[in-house]
Amino acid sequence: MSELEDIGSTPFDRMASHMEHEDLVCSECGYDDEDGSWRARTTGGQVLYTHVCPSCGAIRKRTYHLDRD
Repeated sequence: MSELEDIGSTPFDRMASHMEHEDLVCSECGYDDEDGSWRARTTGGQVLYTHVCPSCGAIRKRTYHLDRD
C-alpha cells in the first residue's frame, strides 16, 4: 500500500484511512473480512479501534494513546 493512500484532512481521517487497510484477517478463524472495517471511538486521551469477525464473532481491539504535547 502506498503512503499516499492514507491521506486525510485531519489526523483522525488519516488514521481511519489506515485502519480501513489494516489487518482484517481474523486471528481466531482466519476469515478475511474484505469488506469489513474497524469501528473507532475516543475517550479524549486515546482512540479505541474494534473489529468484530463476522464469521466467528471474535473481537479484536487496538488502542492508540494520544500525545498531549
